[in-house]
Amino acid sequence: MEVIREPSLIRWLRFTKRLLKFGFFTILSLAFLTLLFVLYLRSQPMPAATINQTTTLFAANGEVLDRIHQGENRFVVPLDKIAPSLLQATVAIEDKSFWDHYGFDFKRLAKVVYIDIMHMSKAQGASTITQQLARNLYLTNDKTWERKIKEAMLAVQLELNYSKEDILEMYMNQIYYGRSAYGAQAAAQTYFGKDADKLTLGESAALAAFPKGPSIYSPYTNMDGVKARQKLILQAMQEQGYITAQEATAAYQEPLSFKKKEEQKTVRLAPYFRDYISSLLKNKYGIDEEQFIHGGLKIYTTLDVNMQKKAEAVFAKYMPKDNPDLQAALVAIEPDTGMIKAMVGGRDYEKSQYNRVFSRRQPGSSFKAFLYMAALDQGFTPLTLMKSEPTVFTYDHGKQYFPSNFGDHYAHDFITLQQAIATSDNIYAVKTIEQLTPQTLVQEARKLGITSPMQAVPSLALGTSPTTPYEMAMAYSAIANHGELVQPMAILKIEDAQGNVIVEEKTTKTQVANPVSSFLLTQMMQTVFEPGGTAYRVANMLNRPVAGKTGSTDYDSWLNGFTPQLATSVWVGYDEGRKIDPIKDARLSSPIWAEFMESALHGQPPAAFEIPAGVTSVYIDPSNGKLATEKCPNPKLVYFAAGTEPQDYCTEHLNGGEKPPEPAAKKENQSLWKRVEKLWKR
Repeated sequence: MEVIREPSLIRWLRFTKRLLKFGFFTILSLAFLTLLFVLYLRSQPMPAATINQTTTLFAANGEVLDRIHQGENRFVVPLDKIAPSLLQATVAIEDKSFWDHYGFDFKRLAKVVYIDIMHMSKAQGASTITQQLARNLYLTNDKTWERKIKEAMLAVQLELNYSKEDILEMYMNQIYYGRSAYGAQAAAQTYFGKDADKLTLGESAALAAFPKGPSIYSPYTNMDGVKARQKLILQAMQEQGYITAQEATAAYQEPLSFKKKEEQKTVRLAPYFRDYISSLLKNKYGIDEEQFIHGGLKIYTTLDVNMQKKAEAVFAKYMPKDNPDLQAALVAIEPDTGMIKAMVGGRDYEKSQYNRVFSRRQPGSSFKAFLYMAALDQGFTPLTLMKSEPTVFTYDHGKQYFPSNFGDHYAHDFITLQQAIATSDNIYAVKTIEQLTPQTLVQEARKLGITSPMQAVPSLALGTSPTTPYEMAMAYSAIANHGELVQPMAILKIEDAQGNVIVEEKTTKTQVANPVSSFLLTQMMQTVFEPGGTAYRVANMLNRPVAGKTGSTDYDSWLNGFTPQLATSVWVGYDEGRKIDPIKDARLSSPIWAEFMESALHGQPPAAFEIPAGVTSVYIDPSNGKLATEKCPNPKLVYFAAGTEPQDYCTEHLNGGEKPPEPAAKKENQSLWKRVEKLWKR
């Protein structure tokens, strides 16, 4: 039987048909699988990614006080806050097909795979902008096929979940430009000292060169390399139609003015204040360190840059260089608002970060201000008399106390409260607390803001219970503010990275003391800077009304005081159990305080202390405390709570049988303003 063979053409056609069917179904299956894979990727949430942002501290005037980060300086900005020329330069050199591909460039990928296989390495890279973003957000830089596959999958997910504009925005805020600058905004500020939306074409092309190799393309070590890559980027921009040839030439010839390295270093202004801000965020506002350092917060503080610089300059001037162990602290508060305007916690932050503004030390006689505030409330007047002489005090069923005046100087006569404040008479103070009771002084100090532990003993009148410069400045601010306690405030507002206000502080005031007593005490504390007062030697440094009180112990030297605009506490001493030199060390707090106050308020006119209702003033004869007449040779204006002023006239300077004339006319306001005018002229 004859076998009939099928023609070869027919066999070939049948094979081709089967092959086409197989190919069709294969392609269909692959398309279906691809669709399933894409849908799967689309349904999967993106991995969690943390973008660290720099936290910025602002001074009261809006000036940047500090930028806080740990080697990753970044400020996230929207796309419209980045110069279009920088966006175009980045796309042109990093991924010219960015706007067309779906996560990765097949042509570039095929070329790189071929080269890697031929050279048996993984040295070549074909990462698109989307792939680079995926790697920076979620992966490492390991050159493995596993990492590259994950990168491609994540790139597709990014393309499925975000628009091209969103991806480019994330990339421009993520990429590293060198010198700890991450993202376009930080890079523009670091290298050119301007915001990213203010960059020129030439600057943009130069900046786009850095991500290729920040250590290689550095304007500080390889300017020729930077210019070469800038030229390459400009040519790419021209080829892709972003700019013309003329624009490319002009941009290349444009002079590049990079910030000097030393200009990039943050000036370490107010380091103790910055540490205080950090502690407030954690302990008061519940903001942890991670959010503080990497959260991109904007913290608006109360610090006055000018006053802070003056404070640090005064420390540098007066603290002896031959005695580096001697320390000091200063804190200045605005009485009416409670805003902390300056803070110096030590003479050298690099050597010691311990903030002595919050260190408890014996305040000495500066604590007497609270004693005499209570005494005025209890009926004392500026003319209340007590005898200044060596005295032994007995308390608590037989315990004896032997206070003494500085240098064993006593009047051995009756002195007034005003004299006791001016000369810092210790005997007068202990006699006062003996009348009021120590517990009364504790209560008065508590009302004025002293929170440190206090022992209710007679020696408390002389400041034997330690307290801090911060508390003393707060309490003296209340005296300056007519007895109104204002809680000190260092932070005005905190915004998160999205601009939402998460903290906003407002001034809180509480009337804790009698306004009349506060004013009378203020008037008497002005005599501390007058002849015979304990701070008279710095009076020539001051050209405005000031009130204050010195304080000294074997280990501490203080001056706490104020004007109507500013209250300042200054402490000088050693950190550990070492006595201060009574001549050299103990004299430093006064000139530091006086020079700071005068320089900090420079340009502000002198202000008189406002007289509250319930205060009256009369001229008295200082020799006998009676109302002065026109015949008295040295009449003195003294303020009293209304109804407590003397009622009897001085008759010592009248002729025999002459009746006391009317007292000298009350011109207290004129007198005050004449003094202010005189000080202002000085």
